[in-house]
Amino acid sequence: MAKTHTQFVCQQCGSATPKWMGRCPDCGEWNSLVEVVVEERKTAARPVGMPTSRPERLRDVASADLERLPLPIAEFSRVLGGGVVPGSLVLIGGDPGIGKSTLLLEVAGLMAESTSPVLYVSGEESTRQIKMRADRLGVQADHLYLLTETNLDYILEHIQNLGARIVVIDSIQTVYLEQLTSAAGSISQVRECAARLQGLAKSSGAAIFLVGHVTKEGAIAGPRVLEHIVDVVLYLEGDRFHTFRLLRSVKNRFGATSEVGVFEMQSSGMIEVPNPSEAFLAERMVNAPGSAIAVTLEGTRPLLVEIQALSSASSLAQPRRTPNGIDFNRLLLLTAVLTKRCNLRLADQDIFVNVIGGLVIDEPAADLAVALAVASSVRDRPVAADLAAIGEVGLSGEVRAVGQLPLRLNEAAKLGFRRCLVPCPLRKAVTPPDGIEVIGVRSVAEAIELALVNR
Repeated sequence: MAKTHTQFVCQQCGSATPKWMGRCPDCGEWNSLVEVVVEERKTAARPVGMPTSRPERLRDVASADLERLPLPIAEFSRVLGGGVVPGSLVLIGGDPGIGKSTLLLEVAGLMAESTSPVLYVSGEESTRQIKMRADRLGVQADHLYLLTETNLDYILEHIQNLGARIVVIDSIQTVYLEQLTSAAGSISQVRECAARLQGLAKSSGAAIFLVGHVTKEGAIAGPRVLEHIVDVVLYLEGDRFHTFRLLRSVKNRFGATSEVGVFEMQSSGMIEVPNPSEAFLAERMVNAPGSAIAVTLEGTRPLLVEIQALSSASSLAQPRRTPNGIDFNRLLLLTAVLTKRCNLRLADQDIFVNVIGGLVIDEPAADLAVALAVASSVRDRPVAADLAAIGEVGLSGEVRAVGQLPLRLNEAAKLGFRRCLVPCPLRKAVTPPDGIEVIGVRSVAEAIELALVNR
């Protein structure tokens, strides 16, 4: 008989220890060690029999001519790279209640009309509960099948018997294999279940979507190896107090990474937003001090977003710097540059910066717009209503070049902006689109004098 023993496995990094500890010795996570039973099996020194695989010459391998399955939701199709690839394994993560199940049920219903059959497997809801949500979303597909099951062996059998071409597993943390003694959602269960589903996807050609829970830090629950197993990793981001949701691609073997699709959460479901820039600027108050327009790039899509800043006299010894949508350390850097290079008195001012729409901007191309918004609020002078700003700010107060400038300028021109501040070295190298004037600036101080309107 095989010998068994117990060990404690970290549910975040997969590290194993012989005894329980309050903190994982490898990743430092608290209370993440779970006791599991490990069965030791003796294996042969070498495999028995001839291998079934054989090496092939590169020139002898037939080129794959698999067409992507069309997806009626354009924003979702954009993030995937132009459609669903047969045999792919897609992982979708996001905070609880952000809309993962709603979006995938809509996708399953639309795909069932053209690519049948489609199987929606839920380990968290009954078929009646899924039916209630489908009625609210208006999903009435004839070839959409619902299944409530958590045993992966049964799920795999149903997929093969049905011949499903699209499968949704909601969620991967709820399914389990009876061969493993650990509980559902543990590292060993999640990893092995994902590997089994990957094998089925590659052998049968079925595209499988997995819903993954996230931890309090925002990462997908389970080991990072789960993200390495799948072909595509998507995150559904957004603030529960805002209606907009961003579907972001962080890994894609069949398309561009960092691609973004924008949706709006409504009572009838997730509605795609074909022109996000226009939606983000719909409630903009023109000629209000502390407001500037940044042209940021999400994947290959340019977005125009409004950045608001507010400065107020502080009663604290150390004034507050409160960002929402930009990095805290980036805000500290920009306030230091404005104080040192532009002679703005910020040492006794509380600074609040907010990106409208619940977006999170990571790229430095929005630095110039943030600096203009802060300077506008401090001097109580509005930024010109027809002006957008593009540029990274250096520690010497210079405005540095950014990538994909023609793409950004075209998006600004489409929305009616007539002028755009850009780094001076790029002005001569770019031919601006019709209807927009490109103004080159070398420093933040020069940009402030050109952008602020005299009252």
